[in-house]
Amino acid sequence: MNIVGKSVNRVDAYGKVTGEAKYTADLEPKDCLCAKVVHSTIANGLVKSFDLEEALKVPGVVKIVTCFDVPDYQFPTAGHPWSVEKAHQDIADRKLLNQRVRLYGDDIAAIIGENEVACQQAARLIKVEYEEYEPLVTVRQAMEEGATPLHPDLRKDNVIVHSHLTMGPKDFTFEDGLKAAEDVYGKDQLTVIERDYHTPRISHCHIELPVSWAYVEPNGKITVTSSTQIPHIVRRVISQALGVPAGRIRVIKPYIGGGFGNKQDVLYEPLNAYLTTVVGGRPVRLEISREETIYGTRTRHAIDGSCKAVVTKDGKMLARKLEAYANNGGYASHGHAICANCGNVFKDIYADRLGAEIDCYTVWTSTATAGAMRGYGIPQAAFFSEALTDDICHAIGADPLRFRMENCMPEGFVDPANGITFHSYGLKKCMEKGADYIGWDERRRAYANQTGPVRRGIGMAIFCYKTGVYPISLETASARMILNQDGSIQVQLGATEIGQGADTVFSQMAAQTTGISFEHVYIVSTQDTDTAPFDTGAYASRQTYVSGMAVKKCGEALKARILDYASFMLDGRPVDELDVDHDFVIEKETGKELIDMPTLAVTAFYSLERSEHITAEVTNQCRDNSFASGCCFVDVEVDMPLGKVTVKEIVNVHDSGMLMNPKLAEAQVHGGMSMGLGYGLSEEFIYSDKGKPLNDNLLDYKIPTAMDTPDLNVKFIQLDDPTGPYGNKSLGEPPTIPVAPALRNAVLHATGVAMDTIPMTPQRLIGAFQEKGLI
Repeated sequence: MNIVGKSVNRVDAYGKVTGEAKYTADLEPKDCLCAKVVHSTIANGLVKSFDLEEALKVPGVVKIVTCFDVPDYQFPTAGHPWSVEKAHQDIADRKLLNQRVRLYGDDIAAIIGENEVACQQAARLIKVEYEEYEPLVTVRQAMEEGATPLHPDLRKDNVIVHSHLTMGPKDFTFEDGLKAAEDVYGKDQLTVIERDYHTPRISHCHIELPVSWAYVEPNGKITVTSSTQIPHIVRRVISQALGVPAGRIRVIKPYIGGGFGNKQDVLYEPLNAYLTTVVGGRPVRLEISREETIYGTRTRHAIDGSCKAVVTKDGKMLARKLEAYANNGGYASHGHAICANCGNVFKDIYADRLGAEIDCYTVWTSTATAGAMRGYGIPQAAFFSEALTDDICHAIGADPLRFRMENCMPEGFVDPANGITFHSYGLKKCMEKGADYIGWDERRRAYANQTGPVRRGIGMAIFCYKTGVYPISLETASARMILNQDGSIQVQLGATEIGQGADTVFSQMAAQTTGISFEHVYIVSTQDTDTAPFDTGAYASRQTYVSGMAVKKCGEALKARILDYASFMLDGRPVDELDVDHDFVIEKETGKELIDMPTLAVTAFYSLERSEHITAEVTNQCRDNSFASGCCFVDVEVDMPLGKVTVKEIVNVHDSGMLMNPKLAEAQVHGGMSMGLGYGLSEEFIYSDKGKPLNDNLLDYKIPTAMDTPDLNVKFIQLDDPTGPYGNKSLGEPPTIPVAPALRNAVLHATGVAMDTIPMTPQRLIGAFQEKGLI
């Protein structure tokens, strides 16, 4: 039975379209108390005292807790697998409420009330005395000598981590490469490029706000229902934050309205778990506003990249250097992992003949905390590498497509730092397919030597992306399957459906592996840490690769038990002569139907001779990884006096192994491309020089609408990857990576102006065009 690879309908489609699917807020009990977080009104300093007298008089206020009341535990929030080695654990740098203020809007107190109005009124009446310090809004300010350390208990300065990476000789430096290039090729045959690039802080903008509600069960167990990507990790972090054994914590994840990495952090669940305990275990609901979500949860890192490259004038990439400075905001969250990932992929994507040198700095500042966001540092890496590549081509007169073909990472590439391997290689085929679709050669010629205020340009960018987090950290997932009395099967995972279609693909995998028809596979789309098998959650484009292998192994184990029982029913017929296909036990050689699954299942449950409840549970510890890759081609029209970029045509081409469900894959790419358009053209979360957010709302923070989005075209190169459960590898995050640099490079082609900062807003474009004398 072949169901994997087909565009079957989503298993959750009906419930979501009709409104029957239940999200966190839909499930809260009627007698829920409300909670509201009180945020700091300074960006850097210390809470000295509170005056709560007037706030406590507000009718409906039940309890107010402050940073002086909460348990004295510092805890980490990143959705990472926990390390048993202390040196590799996430940075524990925050408490449930913080006395030390590290950003405007820091969490300093919380109000519990009978209704939201009471909480809001009380919040306005709380008086706070601060000791205020100078805000450190930029990385440069935070790294200056004498800057106030934001976490003096952890570091004497604000640099969380500095890492040095090389490709080629272990002690390679760019200066070494430059000298060697001059010795081999001669100085007159070389071009050296130096550029500074800037990528913005942006918000995830998922539709469903972070929301949870918590209560204490009669047995003392603290139960939290939450919109999260990582229920099992939330359980562990709540345990750490409250100093309570993990067995006393229960986390339930219903349907979720998007996350994109923001909900790969543990946000307000620990605080909510604590708040229910101070009101006798009554249910407490904590939902934050859109403004609080933008400034108070997580953002994508703003990373500045200083780049150098030396190339031959005939187009050979010899050596590159990147110094990357990541603005991590007030708290560590995922720490250095994202900037290090940025630097690592920058060095991987091109085969520098002499070597590459990378320095990465992750820095605390007095701004919104940065964490995981779709792409995990690679959108920034791609902007640096792909803008640099087109700037090189512009300088030496090379064709950007052919330059990339000549210099991109080769087939069979193995990252020497971690062993991640290009097991199936489609990067060049992706470029060929994209170039053919967009008409690269014809349009490059047609758009040459333009004049006038409105011009056309064509640009491209490439990327690579690993699948999951091994070997950097643990990859593990479990699956459970149960044969029901009617011959259908129940599938239960700790992996989370967050809108991407994972449950549909897992159901296809289960059907294909067991031989039970897709219509008779029932997957549990919500997770409860008391009953769901363990899985670290939805991130790193890992689930169809890591959790998918758990599904495959579990399906094989369940099928083996079914066939063993069939052998009993068939008077001991050898198992190796049997198979399961389309809900029948069949004779493997002839395909003859022997027993239908309902008959086998009901017999197994109720046989007086041999009653057996047929189940399987399997853990998959993944010890492999594989690169996905691809490219984006875009054709733009640039109206220079208006500073307006109109996308006339765009296509993404992906090598993500074999597609589990082509329509779902296409939808994933559409969503990622849309996010990439916003990243390149309009989205940026900005601060005043005093550390106050200036556009923390969806009126002033500009995400693309349907009217801003062109037709999104998607192509795939399908190659069987030997490490994936069904030849598949990552697809969830890659679509957003190459779009912004492709847009930037198209503007360069149209106008000759190299935009070094995104988003390319009208103000920035007009300023750059004026500087070049074009308008």
